[in-house]
Amino acid sequence: MKTYETSQIRNFCLLGQGNSGKTLLAETMLFTAGTIDRVGKTADGNTTMDFDSEEIKRQFSISSAVAACEWKNSKYNIIDAPGDFDFVGEVNQAVSAADAAIIVISGKSGLLVGAEKAWDYTEKQKMPKIIFVNKVDEEGVDYVALLEQLRAKYGKRIAPFQIPIREGDNIVGFINVVENEARRFEKGHTVTASIPEGMETEIEPVREMINEAVAESSEELMEKFFAGEAFTLEETYSALRSGVAAGDIVPVLCGSSVNSLGISSLMNAIFAYFPTCEGKTTLAIGKDGAEVAIPANSSDPVSLFVFKTVADPYVGKLSYFKVNSGTLTPDTTLYNPNSDSNEKIGKIFILQGKKQIEVDKLMAGDIGAVTKLSGTNTGDTLCAQGSFVKFPAIAFDEPNMALAIVPKAKGDEEKIGQGLNKLMEEDKTFKFYNNPETHQLIIMGLGDKHLDVIVSKLKNKFGVDVDLTPPRVAYRETIRKKTSTEYTHKKQSGGSGQYAKVVIEFEPNLADPNSSELLFEEKVFGGAVPRNFFTAVEKGIQESMIKGVLAGYPVVGLKATLTDGKHHPVDSNDMAFQLAARGAYKEGLAKASPALLEPIGTLKIYVPESYTGDIIGDINKRRGQMMGMTPQADGLTEIVAEVPMSEMHTYASDLRSITQGRGKFSLHFERYQDAPSNIADKVMKESKEG
Repeated sequence: MKTYETSQIRNFCLLGQGNSGKTLLAETMLFTAGTIDRVGKTADGNTTMDFDSEEIKRQFSISSAVAACEWKNSKYNIIDAPGDFDFVGEVNQAVSAADAAIIVISGKSGLLVGAEKAWDYTEKQKMPKIIFVNKVDEEGVDYVALLEQLRAKYGKRIAPFQIPIREGDNIVGFINVVENEARRFEKGHTVTASIPEGMETEIEPVREMINEAVAESSEELMEKFFAGEAFTLEETYSALRSGVAAGDIVPVLCGSSVNSLGISSLMNAIFAYFPTCEGKTTLAIGKDGAEVAIPANSSDPVSLFVFKTVADPYVGKLSYFKVNSGTLTPDTTLYNPNSDSNEKIGKIFILQGKKQIEVDKLMAGDIGAVTKLSGTNTGDTLCAQGSFVKFPAIAFDEPNMALAIVPKAKGDEEKIGQGLNKLMEEDKTFKFYNNPETHQLIIMGLGDKHLDVIVSKLKNKFGVDVDLTPPRVAYRETIRKKTSTEYTHKKQSGGSGQYAKVVIEFEPNLADPNSSELLFEEKVFGGAVPRNFFTAVEKGIQESMIKGVLAGYPVVGLKATLTDGKHHPVDSNDMAFQLAARGAYKEGLAKASPALLEPIGTLKIYVPESYTGDIIGDINKRRGQMMGMTPQADGLTEIVAEVPMSEMHTYASDLRSITQGRGKFSLHFERYQDAPSNIADKVMKESKEG
């Protein structure tokens, strides 16, 4: 592939609901452009974009993938993004590198939440978009009803450019409503034809949608529209081009990626309506901390943004980047302001899915890849030495589902850690950590599919087999009443002995009931316990608080007062008083009405109002307590509740199921409170069983 100038490059991503046909659409676009010589199938595991072994096995996209093709003496960089909500981090990466988007909707399924979310992503980025209604040749598709659904949801910005022509159950072409002419499919090509009789009633409401969208683009055209004057074709195209670029007009096209229908028309529309990289500016932070606009000018100092990282145990790290300014050539040393280090760029590549094609340069606006960047990660900037520019990092969703890893083979802990570190480099929505309290390795992701893929990659890429289990809950213990305990520690077994006697009052720390720190006081009179042993007594109790007397969980909210005791002038020492204090702790807490505490979190959920009833019912099932509901400016309702953390391990997937993916939530630890007796009995039983 030849080198393309900035004015010839168009970068766009494919977004939408899973199973809408995005990957196959990318495949047919590459085939139509002549980039590949056959169309692969997801079911056969041979598509250009779904090349990862996990994607082939599961038959759906997990990672965003890039492929370039040539069309009308221009270069299209196509970024195919997953549709499953567990892999939204890959969508964030795709959107960060694209300048426009094609939202793919299945004609059979209609407007689903995946397409709604795709719309929201593009709106947030102020990104031009085209809606492609796929699978229109399937039985039962009501294209006009779908257009009305889109218009009802998004208003007069929706501008349908095409209407399918049906003969029986088959789609044989479409009406180009803008030019008011028919196109028929013949032997893989589109040819001009006459409009079939009887279709005018179907065309007229769609033409009216386009005219309304054109009228919205300027006051002059609005006046003409209300005056009942027809728009010229030149006025229509000019308004549509500027309207699409500004995001005021969203064309709707239709076709079938399975049968390669309407694909060349879609690619022509991309050429006609999507902006090139010429004139684009990217906001960044300069050396003085001020915001600067970086123009996509190939003669300026080079700067690029790393939007994706792939970790491979054999090839090494592969970094995907977009050149935001300048011209990148091989064997260049660039500066990374994120890590304050230099990086040597070796060979540079363009991408065709998993295939890397070496090139001698990439101009501003283009997308490429480089291997073996040691100190550069996803979201980092690389710029020319002597200059300083830092592009904003990608905003990723925080992982909100946690499970514990259990190795299937002993001695794999180090390999597991190395593998997870590599996977965390490429997936910014995945985290892991060791819980020092429960002694479990915890992995966190965006849902059960996400974590299942992590485990599968751990096995296939790094040779480590593990199971996932619910993480142990970090319960706490406390006491509910005041008690006084006397304990004597004596040891006489030859040589110097040990002797210490303590009298300690234990009671709840009402001032700070969730504190893990001991509130210690002493009220000893007459030197019964010398002052130099007070610290030993305090230390003995504080160290004992690591394990409570009910189920072995740490104790919180404890106050201890040393009131009396005895010592021996020869046999008393720090260790003796520490051991005496530990003995008093065990006996004292057992008599002080010990109680098990469970962690409570504050849950904030954001859902459309229609789901609030289901959400409240689900919160009640989880032993939660409603705190309030507040309407939000974006049409969602905020629901606030307090819930036991033990009931929330699978909530990420459960909420998605309840709301069809329209809900989002945050959960933060708030405090500890008494566990119900049935929960406490269960926890204590499990503790005794080991």
